[in-house]
Amino acid sequence: MTAPGTRAGAPAEDSDDLDVEEALALVREAKDDRAGQVPAPAGQVHGERHRATPWAQAREIAARAARARLRRTPVSVPLGDALGLVLAAPLDALTDLPSFDTSAMDGWAVAGPGPWDVRDEGVLAGHAQPESLTDGEAVRIATGARIPADTTAVLRSEHGRTDAQGRLHATREIVHGQDIRPRGQECRSGDQLLPVGTRVTPAVLGLAAAAGYDTVTAVPRPRVEVLVLGDELLTEGRPRDGLIRDALGPMLPPWLRALGAEVVAVHRIGDDAKALRRAVTDSTADLVVTTGGTAGGPVDHVHPILEGIGAELLVDGVKVRPGHPMLLARIKDDQHLVGLPGNPLAAVSGLLTLAEPLLRTLAAHPAPEPYTLPLSEAVQGHPYDTRLIPVVLRGDRAVPLHYNGPAMLRGIAAADALAVVPPGGARQGEETELLDLPWATAGIEVCFT
Repeated sequence: MTAPGTRAGAPAEDSDDLDVEEALALVREAKDDRAGQVPAPAGQVHGERHRATPWAQAREIAARAARARLRRTPVSVPLGDALGLVLAAPLDALTDLPSFDTSAMDGWAVAGPGPWDVRDEGVLAGHAQPESLTDGEAVRIATGARIPADTTAVLRSEHGRTDAQGRLHATREIVHGQDIRPRGQECRSGDQLLPVGTRVTPAVLGLAAAAGYDTVTAVPRPRVEVLVLGDELLTEGRPRDGLIRDALGPMLPPWLRALGAEVVAVHRIGDDAKALRRAVTDSTADLVVTTGGTAGGPVDHVHPILEGIGAELLVDGVKVRPGHPMLLARIKDDQHLVGLPGNPLAAVSGLLTLAEPLLRTLAAHPAPEPYTLPLSEAVQGHPYDTRLIPVVLRGDRAVPLHYNGPAMLRGIAAADALAVVPPGGARQGEETELLDLPWATAGIEVCFT
C-alpha cells in the first residue's frame, strides 16, 4: 500500500520508525494537505519523506536555479513604473544639484550690511534669473527661487522687520551665505548617486527625478503566468452542489505582485490534461505557477505533463507542513514551473518556499536577513517535517494563530509572518525563525488565538 501521493517505486522505510499513533497522524495530515485528491493506501508513508527535500534546502535550490539561468536583459523603465525594481546601471547625476543657487527659506535676499532698501517686486520660484543686487539692497524671495547675483545672504522672514520708512532691519546677526543652497551642494554633474543593485524606493524615484531622469535602467520584473486547476472551483457565489469557491485565483496574482513579479495571465483550466499541457508549453513567462494536481490522484496531471515535455524536476516534494506535495521544475533554460498544492494555506507555503526565492533571485533582490522571535506559546511540531505557522507580532513575541490547517485562510489573513517550526515542535519562549509577509500589519490588534 502506498502513502497519499506516493508514486509506484518509491522506497519504503522500516515500519518500526514510527509508532502507530504517529503513522496515523502522518496519514491524516497528508490527506488534509491534498485537498480533493484521492489518497492511495498508507504502506509507504516513509518513502515519501525519503524523496522529499528538506525545507531550507528546497528554498536554496529555488534561488540557485534562478541564479544559474540569470541572463536577463536590463530594461529602461519610466519612473512611474520602476518602484521595487533593482537598478541595472548606476544612477549618475545628469546635472548639478541644485542646478543654480537657490533660497532655502522664505525671506529676503540681501546684499551688504543692513539696513536695506527693499525692491517692490519679489523673486518667486520657477522664474528666470533676477536682477543682481547692490550693497544696501534687498528683495523678497521665496523658498526655491534663484538667488540674485551679489547676494550676501537670505534673511528669514521671522528674522527681519521693516521700519516706518520701509527699510529692512535684521533682528539677529546674519552670516555670509546664510540660508543659500549653493549650486552643486548635493552633487555635481557626473557624480554617482546610487550604484547598480540599488532597490528603487519612493526616495530613489524622487532623487532620480531631481537629477533629471525620466527613466531608469533596471532589472525587469519576472513574468509569471498562473494556471488555476480543478473542475470543482467556482468563480462567484457561495459553495454549492459539491463545488467550492476558488480562493487561489483571487489570492495568488496580488501576492505574486507583492513579491515583485509581473503577472501576465491567469488561466482557469480545470482537470484537463491536454489543456494543461498546451498552457504550459505555450507560455512565454519566466515562471509558470500551477495550483493543485501535484500529487498522485486520478486527475493530478502535473507530474505526467512535466515528464512528457522533458522538464527537469528540481524539487519533488518538500519536508514541510502544510504544502509538502509542492514541486519545482525547469521547463527550459530560462523558464521554470512551481507546482503548488490545491489547499489554500498549503499553496501559500509552496509560494513562500519555492516561488519567493526564485522570483527574488530573478529580480536581483537581496535575500532578507533572517531573524527570530520567541514564541508566546508552545507549538506542536511534525515528527519529521518543518511546519509553517501563521503568527502575529506583539512586541518582542510571535503569537501563533489558530485556524492554520492546510485548507484554512483565516489564520494567514490576520498574520504578520509565518513561524518556521522545526521537526518536533517549539517550546514556549523558544526563538523561532520568521518569514515576513509582504504586507505585514504588526500592531493591528486582530488576533484569532
